Amino acid sequence: MLDSEVSELLTLLNEGFPRVHEMTGEQARAAVAARRQPVTNLDDVRGTEEHTFDTGWTTLRVRVYHPHGQPPHPVVVFFHGGGFVFCDLDTHDGFCRAMSRHTGALVVSVDYRLAPEHRAPAAAHDADAAVRWAARNAARFGGDPARLVVAGDSAGGNLAAVACLLSRDHDGPPIAGQVLAYPVIDPSFDTDSYRRYGDGYYNTEASMRWYWTQYLGEGLPLPSPRHLVAPLRAPGHADLPAAVVVTAGLDPLRDEGHAYAKALREAGGTVVHRDYPGLFHGFLTFASLRAAESARRLLWRDMRSLLDAGGR
Repeated sequence: MLDSEVSELLTLLNEGFPRVHEMTGEQARAAVAARRQPVTNLDDVRGTEEHTFDTGWTTLRVRVYHPHGQPPHPVVVFFHGGGFVFCDLDTHDGFCRAMSRHTGALVVSVDYRLAPEHRAPAAAHDADAAVRWAARNAARFGGDPARLVVAGDSAGGNLAAVACLLSRDHDGPPIAGQVLAYPVIDPSFDTDSYRRYGDGYYNTEASMRWYWTQYLGEGLPLPSPRHLVAPLRAPGHADLPAAVVVTAGLDPLRDEGHAYAKALREAGGTVVHRDYPGLFHGFLTFASLRAAESARRLLWRDMRSLLDAGGR
């Protein structure tokens, strides 16, 4: 039986969240933006600043969150979720502020290019460029590039995982850890969790098929190499950063998150896998959800462990 608070929130989400799979990308962005709540934790950080830089592909914008306390600070490069189609720096502003406060990290939130205007692997290239920029520039912001972690939720979890693969394979900067919150891992829909939770639990199979179609195009053609968008399909998963993987039991993405945690572990990686059977996709960013409070506290602790280990 579901927790009553979770059940009530799921009912509201199922009834009220926009049917994005019936919209264009532009319409979906507008519908999601209209639901944005004001940020109430501005003082969680000392301040923020925004920067743009040329990647060779595009001009990329990032928002840097400066934590309280004395530098040098560990660094988190964060990629927001939103199905590769919507959300932005502002939708995840409160979450990034909380992350900076509770981990003591300098957080670099990335405004990567969105589909369908920019199909794969545009976002993956942006993720790779952002990690390299953060490593090069961390010191001038009071950050320690030797303690750099990538993190993301949902589609952002995909980009964090892909950034680690690209850094490993193309002489990128050392990454101390990867934090993947209910990550989008693979454009296949034949898992048990899709069959059991593909409808009625907020994140639906219909929406996921639409997200992937916006990102890849009709027929879901994969770029080469395939792991630019589907990290589970990389030829190998050895020599990747230590990972924290968070999955939700009521999520159609649950099984692919489990599979990626297993692949990292079987390749010799250090993996902390936190599964929450009674929670749904996206729960960590619902600040008012009491059932998620302990999960967030545990996430901050796990992230501090990754960031501290990076300097050793």
